Amino acid sequence: MASYTPMIQQYLKVKAEYQDAFLFFRLGDFYEMFFEDALNASQELEITLTSREGGGEDKIPMCGVPYHSAAGYIDILIEKGYKVAICEQTEDPKQAKGVVRREVVQLITPGTKMDGKGLVEKENNFIASITDFADGTFGLAYNDLSTGENKVTILEGGFDDMYNELSILGAKEVVIGNDFPSEWQKKMKEREVAALSFEDSAEESMEFVSLLTFLQERKQRAAVSRLLHYLFRTQKRSLDHLQPVLPYETNSFMKIDFFSKRNLELTETIRSKGKKGSLLWLLDETKTAMGGRLLKQWIERPLIDRKQIETRQALVEILKTHYFERQDLREHLKEVYDLERLAGRVAFGNVNARDLLQLKRSLRQIPVIREIVTSMDSERIGVLAEKLDPCEEVTDLLETSLNENPPLSVKEGNIIRDGFNEELDTYRDASRNGKTWIAQLERAERDRTGIKSLKIGYNRVFGYYIEVTRANLHLLEEERYERKQTLTNAERFITPDLKEKEALILQAEEKSIGLEYDLFLEIREQVKAHIPSLQALARAISELDVLQCFATISEERHYVKPVFSNERKVILKDGRHPVVEKVLQSQEYVPNDCYMDSEREMLLITGPNMSGKSTYMRQVALTAILAQIGCFVSAGEAVLPIFDKIFTRIGAADDLISGQSTFMVEMLEAKNAIVHATENSLILFDEIGRGTSTYDGMALAQAIIEHIHEKIGAKTLFSTHYHELTALSDTLACLKNIHVSAVEQNGNVVFLHKIKEGSADKSYGIHVAQLAELPKSLINRANEILTELEKGSRSDRPGQLNETDQKKERTLYNEPNASSRETKAAAAESEAQLSFFEEAAIPDKKVPAAKEKKVLDELKTMEILEMTPLDALNLLYKLQKKLK
Repeated sequence: MASYTPMIQQYLKVKAEYQDAFLFFRLGDFYEMFFEDALNASQELEITLTSREGGGEDKIPMCGVPYHSAAGYIDILIEKGYKVAICEQTEDPKQAKGVVRREVVQLITPGTKMDGKGLVEKENNFIASITDFADGTFGLAYNDLSTGENKVTILEGGFDDMYNELSILGAKEVVIGNDFPSEWQKKMKEREVAALSFEDSAEESMEFVSLLTFLQERKQRAAVSRLLHYLFRTQKRSLDHLQPVLPYETNSFMKIDFFSKRNLELTETIRSKGKKGSLLWLLDETKTAMGGRLLKQWIERPLIDRKQIETRQALVEILKTHYFERQDLREHLKEVYDLERLAGRVAFGNVNARDLLQLKRSLRQIPVIREIVTSMDSERIGVLAEKLDPCEEVTDLLETSLNENPPLSVKEGNIIRDGFNEELDTYRDASRNGKTWIAQLERAERDRTGIKSLKIGYNRVFGYYIEVTRANLHLLEEERYERKQTLTNAERFITPDLKEKEALILQAEEKSIGLEYDLFLEIREQVKAHIPSLQALARAISELDVLQCFATISEERHYVKPVFSNERKVILKDGRHPVVEKVLQSQEYVPNDCYMDSEREMLLITGPNMSGKSTYMRQVALTAILAQIGCFVSAGEAVLPIFDKIFTRIGAADDLISGQSTFMVEMLEAKNAIVHATENSLILFDEIGRGTSTYDGMALAQAIIEHIHEKIGAKTLFSTHYHELTALSDTLACLKNIHVSAVEQNGNVVFLHKIKEGSADKSYGIHVAQLAELPKSLINRANEILTELEKGSRSDRPGQLNETDQKKERTLYNEPNASSRETKAAAAESEAQLSFFEEAAIPDKKVPAAKEKKVLDELKTMEILEMTPLDALNLLYKLQKKLK
């Protein structure tokens, strides 16, 4: 290192403290990067890689970006998960002895973005910290630096519980200690949870002790202290906007694990990972960025406290019934900017005059909004109106101090209103009068010399000057003009009078801009003192915005207010999947009922593929979530219990990173529900057992059904293609069969999307394949094979096992009365069943004439036109069976 130049040595010394970040090293008008940073940045930012002498044997790789446009490049790096350390000159170059002193003034990371493209308007940008307490518990703290929100919880379910909560949170960065177990670090990196950062200090500090006011537990304080140490260490500035840390317990909300949140597409869709098509997309009629963020939080954490839910419902009902007031409210909410993030920028010190104007315009709306809310004449909503503090002191300050159209930079001047500061007005008067004098001088010089093209101009290098073209130089009195600059086609001069006035004008302008900047900083500090009030106002506006959003959606989409049952009843009449209904738009959605009670805990759903089984299951879960966030629900009538947890196993995919197959993922999701569900939970299981052989899958499906029925008692919707399982309704008291109806017309299947009692008679799988336009020859062959299989069917009707098959089922399910001889026989029979393409030897039996006549007589007496297509299909099946 000694062989390098002093500047490169300085760079390397700073870089040693920020090994995991790109170091933006300020040199003049550029941020430069060297060595490995330069090589990597040139690729990531697609900028030119150069080199420079650094005192060593070889040239040093180098690249750089202009400081005035660095924000865009920083955004690109942060979006890719990198960190950027900003190293500025902290000493005046004119006063420096040797190399100018430089220090890192801020570390920008994915979790500490305050502005730019990295922040999505209606999404939080969380940074989290995890503390392992080595007793099976974890502390999880999180913060949104842009809004100042802080929360902490203690998780007692081990690593999986912590990982699930972290996944739901969606933090962009996770802070851990260097002693965090390496195997868990590896798991987190494999699953790309977020950018990992390290902070060993977890001790309380006087710097942030006031933020710990509401924390009583030692673990809570330690967990959040790690995160706060990291924030104060990396940001190196005032963080006065940080709100007191609020503890929370995951058991205070409906638990929806990461898999279930994904399967139900609450905030993003499975396929596109985008918002469109999710429940959040359907509900988001919020008018403010703050309201949008709160809506997302409410969807991810539905309530389980009935009183809190009903309080929200009551407010939604008030807003729903006051249509005109709600429309006025929505119009004024549109004019409210992001108060939370504006307050954060004020505290952070990166607020500009236009930001403060947005704050002023937002505060102007508050008295009007408060009046609208109060006019609804309700005590409940009046409580919310009282929280709408208009912060009049801030409004008055900004009204009297700031111009309406200030420049973007606070150092350009023209920010402060005339009349706000007497000294500033004096400087401005001198500057404006001086410029008037210069305009008058230009006219006088033209008249005196007769040179119509003579002009007086200004630039930063030479100041004010009189410019005359070469063709008119002979008209000047040379002794009166002092040459200042020579151009190709003109000469520039100055006179004693102009020089004197220039000094007065420039001095006034310089002092004016400097004073304006100082005044702006004073205004910012005065606004900073009101940050707690602004944040409280932001919370009230957010809540009001989400409630009006619920009211708007409920009215427009004809949702009803749900009633909560203490008897654990589910009564949904004309229930609809809220998102699918919106996507269908003009097409008519087929509503369905759902009824469950203490004698009807499990619904076993059969029916064809594509008929709507999964949609039906999801709509029940989404209806419960809508109800427990306080919104009305997509049904004609709704009675619901309050669910403590929702579990789903709907669809699966290989987890290639951890080497888990589709079936393993399916089993893990099933295990999660079986281990953690209670009788107050809702379980949705779709096609359990598909990923393995028929008998394995059927055995597992039946065992899972029996376990939930006998040991958990949770409300469960279980869809299956194993028609044999429908026979369980004979032995399991609380299991009932329902099916999605479909009929065949002219050889084609028609899905009715209607739920009916009882089990389906077939799956129509080949018809679905036909809809997918598989080759006709393939479809024909499939029908042939199906006919052969049905001839050798192991039961007389779907769901009914004959005596031989019952023995085989006992063998497969390991019932105690299954002998080894039966096991061998079942295995042999299973092997024979796999010979799909062998024709069965069926005795040629002639149907007696008397039986034929009986069937014909029965057929003649039937009222075919009064039958449903499904009844006719069942009847035809029975008649055919009689003839066989």
